[in-house]
Amino acid sequence: MNRQTDSVKPRLRPRTMVVAAVAWLLAMVFLLPYAEMVITALRPADELRDPGYLPHHFAWSNFIDVWRDSTLGDNLKVTLLVAAGSTLLALLVALPAAYYTARIKFRGRKYFLLLVLVTQMFQPTSLLVGLYREFFQLGMLNSVWTLILCNAAFNLAFAIWILTAYISSIPVELEEAAMIDGLGRLSVLRRVILPLAMPGVVTAVIFTFISAWNEFVMGLTLSTVPSSQPLTVGINSFIGDYTVQWNYLFAGSVIAIVPVVVLFAFIERQVVSGLTAGSVK
Repeated sequence: MNRQTDSVKPRLRPRTMVVAAVAWLLAMVFLLPYAEMVITALRPADELRDPGYLPHHFAWSNFIDVWRDSTLGDNLKVTLLVAAGSTLLALLVALPAAYYTARIKFRGRKYFLLLVLVTQMFQPTSLLVGLYREFFQLGMLNSVWTLILCNAAFNLAFAIWILTAYISSIPVELEEAAMIDGLGRLSVLRRVILPLAMPGVVTAVIFTFISAWNEFVMGLTLSTVPSSQPLTVGINSFIGDYTVQWNYLFAGSVIAIVPVVVLFAFIERQVVSGLTAGSVK
């Protein structure tokens, strides 16, 4: 008898090919606006109204000009500090609060979680007048710390809600075993709960960071000095009363999305490791 080789490549099913083709099509649709943004950022000023899709000459100097002739560098620094600081502050407060809410069955626990969820429905615009008056009286306008506190406060409710759900899904027997070995509450939270709740932590980090990165209204209201404003407000400066500098506007937008893309490239690995953390010891 002739032996048949085992290395036979599996044939692709028509349904799999159709799903793959649709997925690629959707990916192209979502990537087209970003491609248009990059192409417009590379257009010279005299070709902005050119009907052609690609410019005749790529003006790489647009990125140099927008960085040199505006406060975009300072705006990017402010946004990085605000996004990172508000994310760290929100997690430092949300982790103990979520752990206590998930493990301690205190009276009014359900109403507390409902109140946390209701506070997430408040829009920053509805509180801008009060926030402006408070920080004006405290002398904290045009401060990075003001934006950090505001962004952390408005994202704290979601972080507590997400982390409470993840911590509640962790068996309490693991904590009891760790306490028998001599660990305290804080040590249990740091060495047992935190690694197992890493998917929830990553979710809270992504939501808080992106929300603080894209925030516009509070940055526009609480920061009036151009160099102390976040990136979203700084990019808006290229929109004038009568003209719009489209090449510089899109060049600044390209610069603005690079740190977010880097963050997601890093967070993707953390999500995979977080999903497998603590599964089998």
